[in-house]
Amino acid sequence: MKKILFLVLLLSFSCKSDKSENTETSEARKPEKKEFSSVVIENIFEDDSLSIRAVEIIGNNLAFAANKGTFGLYNNQTGEMKTGVISYGDYIPEFRAVASTSNDVFVLSVGNPALLYKTGDSGQMELVYREEGEKVFYDSMTFWNDLEGIAIGDPTENCLSMIITRNGGKSWEKLDCSLLPETTEGEAAFAASNSNIAVVDDNTWVLSGGKKSRVFYSPDKGKTWDVFDTPLIQGSETTGGYSIDFYDEDNGIIIGGDYTKPDDNSANKAITSDGGKTWKLIAKAEEPGYKSSVRFVPNSNGKNIVATGFTGISFSADGGKNWEQLSEESFFTLRFLNDSTAYATGKGRISRLLFK
Repeated sequence: MKKILFLVLLLSFSCKSDKSENTETSEARKPEKKEFSSVVIENIFEDDSLSIRAVEIIGNNLAFAANKGTFGLYNNQTGEMKTGVISYGDYIPEFRAVASTSNDVFVLSVGNPALLYKTGDSGQMELVYREEGEKVFYDSMTFWNDLEGIAIGDPTENCLSMIITRNGGKSWEKLDCSLLPETTEGEAAFAASNSNIAVVDDNTWVLSGGKKSRVFYSPDKGKTWDVFDTPLIQGSETTGGYSIDFYDEDNGIIIGGDYTKPDDNSANKAITSDGGKTWKLIAKAEEPGYKSSVRFVPNSNGKNIVATGFTGISFSADGGKNWEQLSEESFFTLRFLNDSTAYATGKGRISRLLFK
């Protein structure tokens, strides 16, 4: 029987966002552009025992998920952080994915068993999906709208693991491998930043890595799938794409490398202008090296891009052709609140990034 140490969540501030359209995408379609030359980093939460690899912007606020069964909600207006801990019997899950609708926040664990929780009407976290198996390992999660969402994980058979909800996260169904492209030996995904899924309207892109690094694409919210090759470094368990983002339905970027060789920048970033069908290497053999998270800056016409990892924060003002390091401070992932403010998470902290 599961045991949950629950938090009475402040859903009144955490779930006001309109998920009918991706916030970053709608903002990003505005024609303005802003270039950055520096970043100011303000810590808003610190706990040295936590590794925080997932953050979600919810309106003006945020949710996060971490190891030790920990999750939290931050109220940007009051500066208040509320945290909670979930346990499953004697098992303490490690959360590396977080997502939201207008009504609920979701957290998903890595490892066996996979546990997916949602906020309930009473404020108590409710288990809505569980999967057991030696190979079970989920990596990331997002929603297309208030009813439909997707989470992806490593293969347990001959395809990526994909679970989908069509009822607001109340129940989830795993896609049969007959509906998905086959994976190759050693192809999986990385749970480094909750950012190897990107969605724009009905379009969905999933980035794989390891011995093979490809982009899986669905034009219809996960009903049908195709797969496209990438030119990223690949061939070993630690190589390939770690993060993907799309500015609109045509223009996207992937980034990664090899976290065991973080200075290697030979083939770790690429862009597409045809919706992910083909990819072109950028800044080959130029900085930055390995990064675990990449995001287009809203209101930048797809030109301004920020990437982060344990090697620091880098910025491009020309669609990824050239990059400048803005900070050496380490983060796993980031999400933009607007065109000059982002939240980033890492080892023991959540920070507000003010780009100038």
